[in-house]
Amino acid sequence: MDDVNSSRKRSLMRLIGPGILVAATGVGAGDLATGAFTGAQLGVAVLWAVTVGALLKYVLNEGLARWQLATGQTVLEGVAVHFGRITIGAFLVYLFFWSFFVGSALMSACGVTLHAIFPLLEPNEDKIFYGILHSAAAVIAVRRGGYELFQKIMGICIGVMFVTVIVTAIASRPSWSDVLSGLVWPTIPNIDGGGLAWTVALMGGVGGTVTVLCYGYWILEEGRDNPQALGTCRADLAIGYAMTALFGIGMVILGSTVSLEKESPAQLIVTLADQLEQSLGDFGPFGRWAFLVGAWGAVASSMMGVWQCVPCLFADSWSLLWKQPGQSAPARRNTDSRPYRVYLYLLAFVPIVGLPFRFDTVQKLYAIVGAAFMPALAVALLMLNGRWGAIPQEYRNSRLTTLLLFLTLALFLLAGWYELQKQWLADS
Repeated sequence: MDDVNSSRKRSLMRLIGPGILVAATGVGAGDLATGAFTGAQLGVAVLWAVTVGALLKYVLNEGLARWQLATGQTVLEGVAVHFGRITIGAFLVYLFFWSFFVGSALMSACGVTLHAIFPLLEPNEDKIFYGILHSAAAVIAVRRGGYELFQKIMGICIGVMFVTVIVTAIASRPSWSDVLSGLVWPTIPNIDGGGLAWTVALMGGVGGTVTVLCYGYWILEEGRDNPQALGTCRADLAIGYAMTALFGIGMVILGSTVSLEKESPAQLIVTLADQLEQSLGDFGPFGRWAFLVGAWGAVASSMMGVWQCVPCLFADSWSLLWKQPGQSAPARRNTDSRPYRVYLYLLAFVPIVGLPFRFDTVQKLYAIVGAAFMPALAVALLMLNGRWGAIPQEYRNSRLTTLLLFLTLALFLLAGWYELQKQWLADS
C-alpha cells in the first residue's frame, strides 16, 4: 500500500510539478514586498489585480509551452532563428545584469529572514552568513541531487510558504465581505494619486519575470516534448498560477492589516512579521513565527529555482550565440556542461559582494532594464505564435490569446513607465 501511495504521489508531482515550480520560483522577496505594500496602501479593494496578473503570466507561459511543444525548439532557439543571434547576445547581457542583483537580493532575503527566526549574531552579520550558507546549500543540492532532489526540496518549501501565509492571512481576520468585493468588483482607490501605479505594480509583480523561461526546461525533465502534452501543461500551469494568485491575495490581506514604510523588501518581511505579532492578539507570537517560516519558504524556493535553471538559460544562450550553420541544437539540459557549471558558481558566489552594500544608482538602471523583459517576451510570442509565425497553424494564437498578449504588453509597458518615474523622476 505504501508503494502504491508513493507511486501516486510521484505521478501527481510529475503532472503538476513544472507549473508549481515556475510559479514558486517567481515568488521572491520583491513579490512579497509588492503585495504587502499594495495592501497597506490600497487595502483589499485591489485583490482583483492579483488574479489578473496571474492570468497574464499564465498566458505568457502557455505561449512558451505551446511554441516549444509544437516546434521542438525552446523560445530562445526560436528567437535566435527568427530574430537573429544579436537578440541572444542582448539577452545574455541582460541575464548577467539580472543574475547579479537577483542573486544578491535572494541571498539577502534568505539571510534576513533566517536571522529573524534563528538569530546568532548582529543582523547584518547574520544576513551575510545565512545568505552565503543558503547559496552554498543550493549549489550542493543542484549539483549532487539533480532534478529529483530539487523537486522534493521545492515541494517542501512551496508547501511551507503556501500553508503558513494563507493561514496567517485568515488569522488576521479581514472583512470577508470586503475581500469578496475586492476580488469580483474591479476598483482602483485613488490614494494620494498613486492608486493606479500601485495597482499596475501589483499586477506586474505576480509570478516573476525571466524565470518564466525556466518552464520549458522543466517540462523537458518530465518528458513532455510533443504537442500531445499541451493539455497537461495547461493544467499544471493553471494550478501553479492559481496557487500564486492565492499567495498574492494572502500577502495583500496581510499588508492591509498593518502600517508599512518604504524599506528594502528583505527587511520588510521582518517588519511585517513584527506588526502581525501585535495585531493578531493571542495568536500573535505563533503568527509571527509562522509568517516568517512561510516567507523563508518563499525566498528559499525562489533561490533554488533560480540556481537550478538560470544556468540552463545561460548555457542554452551561450551555445546558440556561437552555434555555426548546420550544427545540431544545443544540449539544453546538460547540467554537467562547462557553461552550466561556470554560470552556476558565478551566480552563487559573485553576488555575495553585494550583501554588505547598497548600489542605489546601479539598482535604478537594473529596475528599468528588468521592466523591459516582459514586454519583450510578449512581443516575441505575438510574432512567433502569431498569424504569420513559424508555428503550425493549429497551434497559433487564438484571437483571445492575441488580445491578452496585447493587454500584457500594454500593462508591462505601463509598469515600466511607473518604474522609470519612481527610480529617476522622483529624484528631480
